[in-house]
Amino acid sequence: MTASLLIRNVRPNAGAALDILVEDGRIARMAKDIAAPAGVPVEDGRGEIVIPGLVEAHTHLDKSLWGLPWYVNEVGPKLLDKIDNERESKKRLDIDPARQSARQSVQSSLMGTTHIRSHVDVDTEHGLWGVEGVMATRDGYRDIVDIELVAFPQSGLLRRPGTLELMDQAMKAGCEIVGGLDPCGIDRDPKGHLDAVFGLCQKYGKPLDIHLHEPGEMGAFSTELIIERTRALGMHGKVTISHAFCLGSPDMALVDPLIGELAALDIAIMTTAPSRSAAPPVRKLVDAGVRVCSGSDGIRDTWGPYGNADMIERAMFVGLRNNFRRDDELKIALDVCTQGGAQVMEIADYGLAEGKAADLVIMPGETLAELIVTRSPKRRVVKRGRIVARDGVSVRAAP
Repeated sequence: MTASLLIRNVRPNAGAALDILVEDGRIARMAKDIAAPAGVPVEDGRGEIVIPGLVEAHTHLDKSLWGLPWYVNEVGPKLLDKIDNERESKKRLDIDPARQSARQSVQSSLMGTTHIRSHVDVDTEHGLWGVEGVMATRDGYRDIVDIELVAFPQSGLLRRPGTLELMDQAMKAGCEIVGGLDPCGIDRDPKGHLDAVFGLCQKYGKPLDIHLHEPGEMGAFSTELIIERTRALGMHGKVTISHAFCLGSPDMALVDPLIGELAALDIAIMTTAPSRSAAPPVRKLVDAGVRVCSGSDGIRDTWGPYGNADMIERAMFVGLRNNFRRDDELKIALDVCTQGGAQVMEIADYGLAEGKAADLVIMPGETLAELIVTRSPKRRVVKRGRIVARDGVSVRAAP
């Protein structure tokens, strides 16, 4: 669904005030004192800041507990504890992927997100249940948000025989991205795991987005193997490493060569800016020319109780984790949650410019830094020229 709209008196990226004319869902003109075309609704921007739609470049729509009774978390500390508990709890807790992904998508939209990349579990216990549910949300909520799916072997790929065949079915069904997970730490077969996921990429002509929680030298080893395959298969610009905790190592002799290779092959990095784990150095990556995006990861799920789908808050987390204090540094944090995500997701018509899709967020604030730190709930969200959320209320009711 597209629409036409005249937005008066807004400040693109906290710059000078102007009007934005949207025609058929695209930005037609950006100028002062645009005459309102007949029949086109007018929205008073009140001198507020307008930014491009926020990009949630890493989440798990199929497993949120949003709207369900509070979950008492008593799960063990290991990664596999959380993985196994979640897989075993889905039916018991009634985590229906279609319903839960719709709930989180509505929440994301009203907070200002216009594009989502969701990793969706594929495993031998639940098959394509998650994929089918999130695809239903993708198709049913296109009016407020665009969603792309990563087929994700959360429980492991080779350690659970039959998962690779299900991943193949998920790609055949329409998932846009191949996912992977900790080739050494989970499958304990880095060559076999990477051969399998890169093989699916080659078979379907799709990109790769691989979770890499492995720290230090183990993570660096897996990263080197990912780099080797990216180069050998000509997949420049088609690979994202999510989390990449190993890049947060204090050993610059380990990290710096990896960053150079990532930049040379245009391998993107996704960071949630975690509070506890080592995290990729955002400023250093951006300065090296590496595309960097961010995401909420899990939102109120069996892994943890946190998250509200606010990518403005996520920009604050990026700033805090990277010790960003200057206004220009905070702009980098916001760019990671807007332009960076759009670049990683290859959204061709994204941005605040004439001819681009009218996916916008209007928020109060004097500067971008103030917008990030105050995180006003007074937000107007525009999707393809149509206001889809206003002050925390969406045009779509969550199921």
